Amino acid sequence: MQILHTISDIRAWRNANKRVAFVPTMGNLHAGHLQLVREAKKHADQVIVSIFVNPTQFSIHEDLANYPRTESRDCELLAAEGCDVVFLPSVETIYAPTAQTTVTVSAVSQNYCGASRTGHFDGVATVVCKLFNIVQPNVAVFGLKDFQQFVVIQTLVRDLHLPIEIIGVPTVREIDGLAMSSRNGYLSERERICAPKIYHILQHARDNLITGKTIVDVETCAISALTHAGFDVDYFNVARRSDLQFATLNDKELIILVAAKLGKTRLIDNLWLDR
Repeated sequence: MQILHTISDIRAWRNANKRVAFVPTMGNLHAGHLQLVREAKKHADQVIVSIFVNPTQFSIHEDLANYPRTESRDCELLAAEGCDVVFLPSVETIYAPTAQTTVTVSAVSQNYCGASRTGHFDGVATVVCKLFNIVQPNVAVFGLKDFQQFVVIQTLVRDLHLPIEIIGVPTVREIDGLAMSSRNGYLSERERICAPKIYHILQHARDNLITGKTIVDVETCAISALTHAGFDVDYFNVARRSDLQFATLNDKELIILVAAKLGKTRLIDNLWLDR
């Protein structure tokens, strides 16, 4: 496995005759990330993974400085999975001091995490667009736990006519149902015991929708349950999967989206529903 740091290194490595799959990450890898790599290997001749803690998707009050940097361990895990290349750029490589361009994907970024994390999805869209231009993959693989991010990237690729196939991989969970996340490591022992309730409440909300309860009642009940369990709820909404607009009675392909803090740790999760 090669570890490359510069754009010129990536472009020298890129073989136009090879089908390349790309997995962008911020490092601190867990089993969910490794599942993305395994999926990527099914769709290409070569797999490249980037590790880059992107400063532009963190708000001022968020945890950029404390985000875990575990590059050596990450590279060992990726080598064991048969990854071909790890791209480890510096901030200066990705963002030149004179850079003036930001990519915005408007409508699908407005609600949910976009409403509470100002500028977050502009940072995501900009860095992903930059990485796509550097790597020039045929396929890019993303986890569906960050479903709004996934839709933002799908929309970016469609609107800019980028020749990249976007593949989503279902959420990988711990045995108790908690969605795997790099931020789970911030949880205290007591919070870690409580954290899976966010998934259990999602499941209960799905069951209530199936039995015919109204969306408003389901959302209200879930927010109450999360609050009672000790979460500080950012949002709990039922949306259309296709465009992330708030769901109505007649919508069939739904997704239930949640973000809530447990202590200082912000957790997100979702659950799909067809009715």
